[in-house]
Amino acid sequence: MAIVVGDVQQDTATLILSDSDAQGNSTFSVTQRGLLGGLRSGMKIIEVDNGRMKFWLLPERGMGIWKAWLDGIEIGWQSPVRGPVHPQFVPLQEESGTGWLAGFDELLCRCGLESNGAAEFDAGDKLKYPLHGKIANLPAHRVEASVANDALQVSGWVEEARFKGQRLQLLSAVSTRLNSTEIILHDTVSNLSGTPGEFQLLYHINFGAPFLGAGAQVFAPVKTLVPRTPRAEEGVANWDKFSAPESGFEEQVYFMALLGDAAGHTQVLLKNAAGNLAVSVHFNLEQLPCFTLWKNSASLLDGYVTGLEPGTNFPNPRSYEQAQGRVITLQPGESRQFIVRLAFHTDTASVAAAQQKIKQLQTTGVPLIHASMQADWTCEAIV
Repeated sequence: MAIVVGDVQQDTATLILSDSDAQGNSTFSVTQRGLLGGLRSGMKIIEVDNGRMKFWLLPERGMGIWKAWLDGIEIGWQSPVRGPVHPQFVPLQEESGTGWLAGFDELLCRCGLESNGAAEFDAGDKLKYPLHGKIANLPAHRVEASVANDALQVSGWVEEARFKGQRLQLLSAVSTRLNSTEIILHDTVSNLSGTPGEFQLLYHINFGAPFLGAGAQVFAPVKTLVPRTPRAEEGVANWDKFSAPESGFEEQVYFMALLGDAAGHTQVLLKNAAGNLAVSVHFNLEQLPCFTLWKNSASLLDGYVTGLEPGTNFPNPRSYEQAQGRVITLQPGESRQFIVRLAFHTDTASVAAAQQKIKQLQTTGVPLIHASMQADWTCEAIV
């Protein structure tokens, strides 16, 4: 018999790892569940519960994170897509190039690996690179769960390969600690081919209510900021502020180079209007030098969401990014590592402390905010 949680139907669950205290209360667990019904049919999820926070990993969707739950707060966003969607129902090669959107509803998904930006077409208008690439719709061929001391980790191996083409591997290790309010991603991208390979990687990290709402604000230690489109130029004076949901809102996107500490570490904060709830995204600029802010203040029914997106490049068409030198080449057997940490703040003191760290980073440079699109940053041909 199926178990119904909200409108997500599950078949029987398999407990992979667990532990209990002296009173028999569960202190942590890692559980695999199968999903039933609609576009989620055939999906499996790995639920990681650290005792205070739990989150769902999606092995069929490139080891992305569907949602998380902390102290009764659901973390993610409400997409018009009823997911999580099995990749078999996502038309990546749709002629428009935007079929990727048919499966998009995660808290965190990766974009890449061959390409990670806007859809691109060849001279004959044939789709060359689909929107945001393929890795978020490729299944892991191997998944492992482990516990060491107070750390839980789930690792998944995902390959993006084809005969007479590239053979790239993503090893995703997602971890948390007991009763922690943080999720850490440690990714390794490797070239398994005998010839050089190229890749791009972007972390599409998405939040709706209760983090996002009228009066919410994003804080970032900006070195340079550039609006991506003429529509973004219209809102550049308020690039860091969010309005209430608005029917028909057209997205605004801003590209940034950020400031970091001596080791290249930086962070970005999304804070609600009350200042008592926030999330900070931590990463290293040597690994992920480009940051994109996606503002999509559409109606609640159409997906009220913002994206905090560190990447190896900006999500322009691949050929444009290639011309700017923002495509990474890996020699045979070579690997690159990427670490991204999500920290959730559930009281005013924690939010203020995170905001203060960003202010300290900002003291090392005066932000350069461009009012219009800039050469070498944005491509007017993007859709």
